Amino acid sequence: MKLLKNLKMIGVGYRAALQGNTLVLSAGYSHPVELIIPEGLAAEVIKNTAINVTGIDKQAVGEFAANIRAVRPPEPYLGKGIRYVDEHVRRKEGKTAK
Repeated sequence: MKLLKNLKMIGVGYRAALQGNTLVLSAGYSHPVELIIPEGLAAEVIKNTAINVTGIDKQAVGEFAANIRAVRPPEPYLGKGIRYVDEHVRRKEGKTAK
């Protein structure tokens, strides 16, 4: 049974690409972040902003998906970042003018 984790990137200019066995993320930094896909796992990029991680080992799939999310965790004010598809990010109000 293959396990699946879906992630999506939200933000202007945030995109992902596959280059061989490497997942390249452009997540708002001055440089692209490269993550090597572990042995036994597969990553698929859909529409530049959606990433699917599949594999047989539940712990390895979850750990690699968490490493992808850790590159740019969801931010509570604007909601930008990398999040799981089924994840709800609680939004904060921000400053108000007096």
